Amino acid sequence: MDPIHLLRKQTRFPRGKIEDIGRQIAKLKNDYEFILVSSGAIAAAKQFVKLEHNGWEITVKQALAAIGQPHLMRIFQENFRELGLFTSQCLLSYSDFEKPESKENIKNTINVLVENNFIPIINENDTVATDEIKFGDNDKLAALTASLLDVDLLIIATNTDGIYLKETIQDPTPKTILEVNDISELEKEISVEKSSHGTGGMESKMQAAGIAKKANIETWIVNGLQDNFISDAIAGISNFTKINI
Repeated sequence: MDPIHLLRKQTRFPRGKIEDIGRQIAKLKNDYEFILVSSGAIAAAKQFVKLEHNGWEITVKQALAAIGQPHLMRIFQENFRELGLFTSQCLLSYSDFEKPESKENIKNTINVLVENNFIPIINENDTVATDEIKFGDNDKLAALTASLLDVDLLIIATNTDGIYLKETIQDPTPKTILEVNDISELEKEISVEKSSHGTGGMESKMQAAGIAKKANIETWIVNGLQDNFISDAIAGISNFTKINI
């Protein structure tokens, strides 16, 4: 069972990327099972509304998430259905991973969905989470979900070709670190400087990879901006960072 963590932080909602992911899953579904962890509810809402408010910023984000989540799932459902794929929604909170009964329920539910050819699309339940109890980002949510389900592979999509060697980060063609065993060595290569290639939020991805590694799960950090980024990584024809178990 391979979870794909879909995380795209941008001002325009990535409808085209959802279509791209659907096409890839349709081609690979006979050989792999997929679980998606996707952000995008707030971005989807911002296409339709601009909320007036006098309260805290977090409450506005929660309201936007409540408005945008149905639109996000509709876009997934429409695009995937055209490809013969069935989708399902799972909204999780940080506290769900701290309670044994909740963890068991999550695991059992997702396993039933996958066994019946429904692709679970997981997002944080932003309407109930506060800054104190949030995952912080969907990288951690993806890693915790992967660990709970004991999957084979965690793929994290970012905006770079994996993790670059720090000394090449400002080069026109930075060099990707293709494979590592020791995450602590990899963390030394993460540059805090911004470059034209983007940073990809690599600190949180290292934390997620650390969670996965403790669960003996391999992590790939790939460039989700590229078309066919899943199938190209599986075929070994793209540059990405592989973190071995």
